Amino acid sequence: FRLAAEEHVLLLSLHHIITDGWSMGVLVREVSELYAAFVAGRPSPLPALPLQYASFASWQRQWLQGEALDTQLSYWRQRLDPNAVLQLPGDRPRPATSSARGARHTVFLPAQLAESLKDLGANEGRTLFSVLLAAFNVLLHRYCGHDDVTVGTPIAGRNRADLEGLIGLFVNTLAVRTDLSGDPTFQQLVGRVHETALGAFAH
Repeated sequence: FRLAAEEHVLLLSLHHIITDGWSMGVLVREVSELYAAFVAGRPSPLPALPLQYASFASWQRQWLQGEALDTQLSYWRQRLDPNAVLQLPGDRPRPATSSARGARHTVFLPAQLAESLKDLGANEGRTLFSVLLAAFNVLLHRYCGHDDVTVGTPIAGRNRADLEGLIGLFVNTLAVRTDLSGDPTFQQLVGRVHETALGAFAH
């Protein structure tokens, strides 16, 4: 959009099927580098890509067959309960028909609390992710009373260095099932979450 003689806005609309949050960072960085080079009359500063997204998609499709597919499916069938439904109490009844209507509520943790949580994880040999997911599981447990809680978490899906500069849809949702039975301490629960998450990430 041309706003003035020397002021423009570039609008890109990309369907999520071809991009993810990581890819948008790559795209913005590369467009910025290309624009700066163009303005200065220099050639493209971008290195050649080691592979294209289509190559990755083809490799993934070929890999996820036969024994590899059976191994993955077996892992998840053993660890997930297809009949599990988390019954969260609501302040109003669920509508008869699902819709996409919803909202987002963003909360920023104070820096001191964030550092304390990182320290807690480090002292236990665990990640901040495990600490926060354990806390979220405790919250869900207190709301619904379930000892078996599965939470979906988005993952980048870029497990190789040569995928970091590619634009495409790599993101996936990873199911992390946590056993809260036996009244574990919070440190024990963080350990359970950590071990479960490691297995989930590996599969």
